[in-house]
Amino acid sequence: MVDRIASLNRVASVPLPADSAIVRAYPLVSFADAYSIALPAEASNDPERLARFIFSQHSPWAAALMKLRDALVAGFGLKTAGSLANDAASRTERVGMFKIYSVAPNEIVMGEDDKHLDFRLSLLCPAAQDERRLILSTVVHCHNLLGRTYIRLIAPFHRIIVRSSLRRAALAGWPKA
Repeated sequence: MVDRIASLNRVASVPLPADSAIVRAYPLVSFADAYSIALPAEASNDPERLARFIFSQHSPWAAALMKLRDALVAGFGLKTAGSLANDAASRTERVGMFKIYSVAPNEIVMGEDDKHLDFRLSLLCPAAQDERRLILSTVVHCHNLLGRTYIRLIAPFHRIIVRSSLRRAALAGWPKA
């Protein structure tokens, strides 16, 4: 039983899924990663519902890192979580601070465009698989030196936060189908 619970909380680095819409998001990708976690049989496989669940489960340390990030980048004129939250009150459909770009039966694509870089996140529930999984992928296209420097600095934190967010959602108990 303990091994089964541990396996349901295990987050694995995987290649970008070939069937994900974000594989074709940009002609030039500056950064990409993907992480997979098992979904229990009773969990929802609705990617938008899963995205809303995952991004509503912020750990205090991740929220503190976002506040620090916002304080550091505001001086460069970059979008902050606060400015995106204010945009959430507009007509733009969002999951947390992420703008929704597309929703399909097995994938939601979110992200943001800014002057230094554009990024897309995908939550994909692959259809053809023996074991039910959720894959969270990110691709980034940098526009300039500021974007390339920014992604080099935040990439290690991004990886930790993504893995932690998936584990945290699994431990909280995925929404039911």
